[in-house]
Amino acid sequence: MSDSRKFKDMPYQPFAKGDRLGKVSDWTGATYQDKRYLGKYNSAFGAGGSQYAYFHEEDESSFQLVDTQRVQKPIYQRGRRLFQQNKQRRERDRRQQQAQANMQILSKTQKSRERDRQRQLRKWQKQFGRLQQENRQKIPIKHRDASVTVRDTWTVVEEMDFPRLTKLSLPGIEEPTNLRCCGAMEFYDKTYDRVTTKNEKRLKRVNRIFHKVTTTDDPVVRQLTKTKGNVFATDSILATLMCCTRSTYSWDVIVQRVGNKLFFDKRDDSEFDLLTVSETATEPPQDEGNSINSPRNLALEATFINHNFSQQVLKMGEERHRFEKPNPFVQDGETSEVASVGYRYRKWTLGNDIELICRCEHDAVMYGPSGELQYLNIKTLNEWDSRFCGGVDWRSRLDNQRGAVLATELKNNSCKLAKWTVSALLAGSDQIKFGYVSRLHFRDSAKHVILGTQQFKPTEFANQINLNMENGWGILRCIIDTCMKLKEGKYLIMKDPNKPVVRFYDIPDNTFETDEDDSSESEEEEEEEQEDHKDDDTEK
Repeated sequence: MSDSRKFKDMPYQPFAKGDRLGKVSDWTGATYQDKRYLGKYNSAFGAGGSQYAYFHEEDESSFQLVDTQRVQKPIYQRGRRLFQQNKQRRERDRRQQQAQANMQILSKTQKSRERDRQRQLRKWQKQFGRLQQENRQKIPIKHRDASVTVRDTWTVVEEMDFPRLTKLSLPGIEEPTNLRCCGAMEFYDKTYDRVTTKNEKRLKRVNRIFHKVTTTDDPVVRQLTKTKGNVFATDSILATLMCCTRSTYSWDVIVQRVGNKLFFDKRDDSEFDLLTVSETATEPPQDEGNSINSPRNLALEATFINHNFSQQVLKMGEERHRFEKPNPFVQDGETSEVASVGYRYRKWTLGNDIELICRCEHDAVMYGPSGELQYLNIKTLNEWDSRFCGGVDWRSRLDNQRGAVLATELKNNSCKLAKWTVSALLAGSDQIKFGYVSRLHFRDSAKHVILGTQQFKPTEFANQINLNMENGWGILRCIIDTCMKLKEGKYLIMKDPNKPVVRFYDIPDNTFETDEDDSSESEEEEEEEQEDHKDDDTEK
């Protein structure tokens, strides 16, 4: 055992066995002549020469400094990054000059080849970058189901793809003729124009009946078929056909050819009248089952909101504006209150001896700036979850950046907005009123609040959303001409659920019919004869 008394009165620095003592000094400097290693042993933390200075290896990944205070650099070190950036910029300029000099030495053919090579290289780099971004953002889209199951006995008689339909055009359609006006409409309550996110209003449940009667079940259409027109439809069916190139989800329309007449109908058990939600979004809703954010439950929610909002914003119980004829779908003795609606039966001449008769709708009326009476279509845009609606929160953006909110809706619901606009143009409405309705809480689909309103003239809004009515008329005329060339019978027009294609199926005449329909035909014919006699008496 060595004598420890010789270390008496000597300074002592305590240390642990895990402390690193440093490295062997290289006094000659011969090992590290490269300038990159000049500061190899400079302390990265703490003042140089401090007893607590720590020297760490370049591959030391487990090191963590407790004192994160930034050490002030000397003046001569503060411009080092700027100097390095300037150096890199000069090196890049030098390479470009060298490349230009090399180009001058080459012949014309070699110059052309070099330019083509560089152009192709830039193109590949751009495509590779875009492909990487698409793969990063791409989410596998689930296989969508068709709106109706195609049976083995159905045969495809025609197929139209969207690129072909988008090139069609039918200009010069004259203004329609009003054949008959029915129903009664309430006046719009302008106090809802002052609703903002600061003074939002709760959406109320309004118990009123909405008649969604198809074409051949309409008694007025049945009367008009005897004297006028050879193509008959409703505004919602025509809007679906004219805006089919914007649709993503599957839909179907029944076509019946009787003699030289065409009838466009919807199926009785279809979901044709449900409003789609985020149909054209980059990431459409894909939840399934009983989730409140599944496509079908969102469609039910949007339809519920639209019906209630269109009636809540009216001056209920006050004077109504009535057309010449009453609502044709209100039966005698019906006690339930009917929704505010006005029907216009209008006729268009499409050329080639085609006379189109369509039932159009107005939702309400109001007085304009000059005191004139204006007809309205009232629709609703609903927010179900801002995280999946383009990331735009309505409560923070709607008052100050309404254009951004509307632009997001135009992107996510392009087809639905286009169909609303076409319906308003067909009906001849003066204004189309939009309501912004959001969930009270994004996890509750039963409670909603009104955050604001906005109105447009249908023609101006059509230009804003790039809706070309000439293309819509061209698509409709193409469909009508195709159906007129088919033999008499029943056909189904269906949008393919996963492809931009519309197919025409030849289906049996008894498809989608029930026994009740057959038993009620005689009763309806008797009612029609009685109504015809009444009209004849009034005319006399």
